[in-house]
Amino acid sequence: MTRRRATILLHWSVLTLLMLTLAAGLENAILNTAFGLAGLAMVALALIFGLMNGPGPKLEGALRAAHPWLSRGMYLLLAWASLAALMPTFGIALPGPTPRNLMVTLFAASALHAIFHLWRHTALGDGALRRMTPKSLHGML
Repeated sequence: MTRRRATILLHWSVLTLLMLTLAAGLENAILNTAFGLAGLAMVALALIFGLMNGPGPKLEGALRAAHPWLSRGMYLLLAWASLAALMPTFGIALPGPTPRNLMVTLFAASALHAIFHLWRHTALGDGALRRMTPKSLHGML
């Protein structure tokens, strides 16, 4: 499996598992563990091979400068929420916000992330959505 395919698979798996975990509640150990492992795998992929995203040539100004830092922030939040979801499995609670609060925050940040990329794809026409959608869906974009 290529790095791109692994990243796309993990990206959509993490989103799906996040929504399922929030809907089912944190009492579901299987969903918590699946979300935590998928999230940490995605973070590990980014740490080992670097981020696959970039601001694109049409993004300018403050958004272009902020883009790499916002990406790093998303990955940091994903790592924190993933660890917080996994730790109760081992009987350990992380200090700070509850796992549910971290997941709700991650979901809100994910919604803003999606809106930003929808705007990039439509207003700038830079094909931002093609980066993270499977090739079978590119015809709809």
